[in-house]
Parts: sequence; structure tokens; C-alpha cells
Amino acid sequence: MPGLIYLGSVPAEIRTAALAHIRDRKLLQTRSAGKTAFYMAGGKIDPGENAEQALHREIREELDAGIVDGTLERLGVFEAPAYGHPEGTDLHMTCFLAELSTEPRPTSEIAELRYFTVDEYAAMPDVAPGSMLVFRRLQSLGLLD
Repeated sequence: MPGLIYLGSVPAEIRTAALAHIRDRKLLQTRSAGKTAFYMAGGKIDPGENAEQALHREIREELDAGIVDGTLERLGVFEAPAYGHPEGTDLHMTCFLAELSTEPRPTSEIAELRYFTVDEYAAMPDVAPGSMLVFRRLQSLGLLD
């Protein structure tokens, strides 16, 4: 399944896999080099990959970590406008809860890692709608402050 589905020359939907990694009741978010907004760790699903395969690849690429066997749990699919993309582009994000095999550390494409409470993330100047949906879901499950 491709990461981008095109209508004309503008992608209509971006399909991604994302990690909801929680520590001390805060959710990990990443900021890519040259960007101001923090996003869920993860990324686009490449052709021939499913969401779980894409997540494993992206976590290695972005966080220099693996996912601990037996901890991967599907949180759900979140749909929102794709932040930072042309108007009309939608995000289709399959999100998983998981534990990491090592302490996450930013790779060359990631400028910063940070853990946020719901209120801390919501107060940021740039907020990705897809991330905010995950924050709200985790808060409703009693997993985040």
C-alpha cells in the first residue's frame, strides 16, 4: 500500500504508521530538522509495506531504537488534515503503543525528541491535528496527563 494516494497532481491522502510511546504519563513527539511542529514518531508507509512493517523501519530510522517484542499494540487509525501539506491532503495514521528496546535518540533527520502532557502539546505554537487526536485518545484512556 503506497504512502501517498494522488488525485491529479496533489496527494489526497498520506498513509502513515506512528508510535505512541509513553513515559511518565507523557507522549513522545519528534521534530524534524527544519520544521517547527512536533509530530508522532513514525512516517509514511512505503509500497509493499503494511503499517506494522513501516513502523518498525521508521522507528529504527528516526529514533535509532527497536520495538520490544510482544509490546506492540494497535491504538487505532486517526484521520485529520495533514499538517504542513497542501490544503485538501488528509492524514490516515495507524498508531501503535509500544515499548522501545533502547533509549530513543534523534537520528540525522530528527532535530529534537520531547515528551509532552496533553496541555503542554496543545500550548505549542504549531500543533499537528493528527498528533492532537492521539493525545486526546490516550488522555481519555487515562494514560496521559
